[in-house]
Amino acid sequence: MAAKKHKKMKRTLVTLAILVVIYAILYIITPSVSSYYQVSGEEKIIAGLEVPLLEEGETLIIHEGYSLVYDEQIESAKWVAYHLTKDELYGLFERKDNFRADPLIKTGSAVLDDYRNSGYDRGHLVPAADLSFSKQAMSDSFYLSNMSPQEPSFNRGIWADLEAVVRNFADQNGHIYITTGPIFYNLDDTEYIGKSSVAIPDAYYKVILDYQEPELKAIAFILPNEGSSRPLESFATSVDEVESLVSVDFFPLVEDDIEDNLEGSFNVALWDFSPFRASREDRLAYQESIEDDSSVVTEVPKQSFASLLLDIMMSTKKEIQTILGSFELSDIEGLFQ
Repeated sequence: MAAKKHKKMKRTLVTLAILVVIYAILYIITPSVSSYYQVSGEEKIIAGLEVPLLEEGETLIIHEGYSLVYDEQIESAKWVAYHLTKDELYGLFERKDNFRADPLIKTGSAVLDDYRNSGYDRGHLVPAADLSFSKQAMSDSFYLSNMSPQEPSFNRGIWADLEAVVRNFADQNGHIYITTGPIFYNLDDTEYIGKSSVAIPDAYYKVILDYQEPELKAIAFILPNEGSSRPLESFATSVDEVESLVSVDFFPLVEDDIEDNLEGSFNVALWDFSPFRASREDRLAYQESIEDDSSVVTEVPKQSFASLLLDIMMSTKKEIQTILGSFELSDIEGLFQ
């Protein structure tokens, strides 16, 4: 009996040691941002166009379907960013409310207890409905790093309305780039919830870019963290206005002259403010139409070996970190008892 226990303990410790070594190697050699910011001569590679310019010391956290920068001062995301396509809108994976801490936040993200009895909703920054194209993406949308304390009347009202309209933007335009985050007008006066001290935002923003010819366009929204019956168009503003409030440089990979034109103005008439609605039957029909339409030839860009290797390394690093994060000190101590 003792021999079996000794073998089990040895196997577990060896496995842990191997995972730690592999993770350490991947941590050193895997760049966290290189697949998003790449420059070759005068040519900027448009990949991860939605990702704002990272500031010194910021770490890009990459989940399935979206990325974010976490802000310890507010104990939630500084911003989240993702690319939403029409095809992704018609995904078939259903919402499952598996809210949980984010294992990729090294210092620890907010936890469920922070929101309990707080009077605030766990409001999605990237909506779960936008990530229905993948089981993993849907699951990743429920990390608490993607949540922010929202007034119930806001989260279930005008914020949900904006999310549905933004989905319609993607449906009408084919694909769009979205960045979302909280706004704090004065952090000294900010209120907090939970033991983790999750800051309650004064407002939220969404910045949207349609980067397709012939009609490049951008629009932004600033909504107070409260219920409202005002039309969404009245909350529309320019990307520059949001940048001035939150000190974030959006769409840094867009050429400067184009970026200045796109971010300096907006026109609500260029956007269809109808809400996106699609039943499961609609989604199934859409999926079948894609499979049956043999006349449509889609050119899939080839992924370079270096890019593929980077993706594999980053995915492996994420999985190992999740495994290591699941081990409790008591589990290891139990091996020696």
